Amino acid sequence: MCLESVPPPPSRLTRRGVLAGAAALAGTAAVLAGPAPGAAARPADRPEPDASGDLVIEGGTLLDPATGEVTEDAVVVIRGGRVRWAGRRGTGSVPAGLPQLDAHGHWVLPGLVDAHIHLQTVAEARTALTHGATSARSGSTTFFQDIAVRELARRLPTRAPRLTAAGVFVTPDLGESVLADPELAPLTALKDGVRSAEALRRVVEVNLARGADVIKTRVNERAGLPEQDPLTQVYSYEQLAEVVAAARRGGRGVLCHSYSAKGCDDAVRAGIRSLEHGVFVAERTLHDMARRGTYFTPTLTAIAGMVGDPDPVLDERGRTFLPVLKEAVRTAHALGVPLAAGTDSSGGAVDPVGGEVVLMHRAGLAPLDAIRTATTNAARLLGLEGAVGRLAPGFAGDAVLLAGDPLADLSLLTRPARVVRAARPV
Repeated sequence: MCLESVPPPPSRLTRRGVLAGAAALAGTAAVLAGPAPGAAARPADRPEPDASGDLVIEGGTLLDPATGEVTEDAVVVIRGGRVRWAGRRGTGSVPAGLPQLDAHGHWVLPGLVDAHIHLQTVAEARTALTHGATSARSGSTTFFQDIAVRELARRLPTRAPRLTAAGVFVTPDLGESVLADPELAPLTALKDGVRSAEALRRVVEVNLARGADVIKTRVNERAGLPEQDPLTQVYSYEQLAEVVAAARRGGRGVLCHSYSAKGCDDAVRAGIRSLEHGVFVAERTLHDMARRGTYFTPTLTAIAGMVGDPDPVLDERGRTFLPVLKEAVRTAHALGVPLAAGTDSSGGAVDPVGGEVVLMHRAGLAPLDAIRTATTNAARLLGLEGAVGRLAPGFAGDAVLLAGDPLADLSLLTRPARVVRAARPV
């Protein structure tokens, strides 16, 4: 799975150019408002911009994923894009004169988090948002588009999810990404590609210089390309450890595309922050992940999406991999491995992260635990546990309104009745 190639931009994108590109895509110079570009802060360090608003969501049934508490006839007061108060009507103060959103007949949940998605266009970002993903983590892009989307989201929150950007993939063959930055071009002359310690560090350093919040690498080939074998290992433990060390020097964590049992184990031992896909992860590795606090983002949506593919190789992979991955998810949850929901959407098709929650439930998680994979769990993975994943004082004013009880029917999460981002209805 992961990343489809797209044509390169016409010229080099500096960090200022990234912001200018976001402005052009948004159709407004307002995106360039704010301080001059500098070293990028991580999402948890970055306050909401003035684009955030005020809103009162009133009359709905509020679900707090952290506690499982359900509050009927609830009121959520949002000021400046942050929740000021949430509770049963009549038990707290509601300022007069604020815009109101009538939630009667609906359940109100915090905005969802897609912890693995490839957003390369404004249209994709907007679609992810309307599907309920008010926050997301990029699984890498070809030309640092995710960094531009992140800046767009800060200034125009109704156009894109709050995004943790990964920049370009640390992979043996950079493909078109060698055109993403002139500093990457010399790597094309390497006979074996990006494999030496120096080359691995260089790609990480370019990502950090461009403002990436996390680093994305791989240990296996792709499952979504029939000509590749997802059980073939492309980086060793030592190479993965080099990537992790370089990322840590920049204060960043690593997410790792993984499939084979040995590849998964090497990646976890190397110190990655989260294991992506992980179809054949061994139980001993899951025990190690639980001990280390390594997250598991299984991207069940992407694996299930191969079932029925016109290409018989991909169809067979989907049918073979999906039950194995479900068992891995079930075992991981039982062992206490933190699970995060991610769709691995790419190439223009954006799947609702609510569908990943449904698949988590089908893999054996209780409804509330499945919801947590796209709220509180995913928020912790992104370093946003104090800002995202709940509608409680101090948290972001992001919400989804559902036409019924998601604890009884998780499929409601795939079709939100309304989405609110930074107190602004989308």
